This record gives sequence, C-alpha cells and structure tokens, in this order.
Amino acid sequence: MWAVSSESAKSGRLWAQGLARRGRRGKRVSEFFKVAKVSELPPGGKQLVEVDDILVALFNVNGEFFAIEDVCTHDGGPLAEGELEGDEIECPRHGARFNVCTGAVLCMPAIEPVECYEVKIEEDDILVSVDY
Repeated sequence: MWAVSSESAKSGRLWAQGLARRGRRGKRVSEFFKVAKVSELPPGGKQLVEVDDILVALFNVNGEFFAIEDVCTHDGGPLAEGELEGDEIECPRHGARFNVCTGAVLCMPAIEPVECYEVKIEEDDILVSVDY
C-alpha cells in the first residue's frame, strides 16, 4: 500500500482538474457558469458575481456584457463598488480607472491591467468563463 501525503493528494486533484478542463490534444475547454440574467442588468448596470470561487464584476455597456476580476491591481480594492461611467470603472479606494471592455489601465495609481473574462449570452442567461 502506498502512503500519500495530503499535499500530494491536493496536487494530484489540481492536476486532474486541469486535465478535466482540457479537450483533445491538451487544448483548453472553456467552462461557462450562469451568473445572472440579461433582464436583471440594464445598460449602465454593474453586478458583483462569484464564478468558480473568483469574485467577478459584471457590466452592461450599451447592451454588451463584460466581466473583469473584482480586484484593483493597485491595492486590491473592490472595483464593483466603484463608479461606472460608460465603459470605465473607477476604484473607490484611490481613483484608479480601468476599461471594463479590455481591462486596460486608464488612470494611475494602477499600472497593471485587470483580468478580463469571456462572457456569452444564451437566451436570457449571462454566462462567464474564468481561466486559470
């Protein structure tokens, strides 16, 4: 009988989860999670959702939906609590601004972009995929 440490078991589970998310020939297969309804998020609206244990800020910009990680790259502030103007979100802590469509930094003190996630619409459902 083989003894397996808890760290080895955890590592093995993570490896297996990674394999489960990959298709043939090692290509990544996106897994989408239903997070909201189109009818619940009007144009100019924002909503904080959780996708696979990641906090995600969801936005409706003129009828198009975008998702970014809900973490300011300057100091970890909650972006979904900031002011949304058009396609720009301002961090409520120190005023860094990001483009919610691209994740690009628009204003210091942040210098790193935020992570963007793929969004798709199926009927009235908004689905988001987060990649590792």
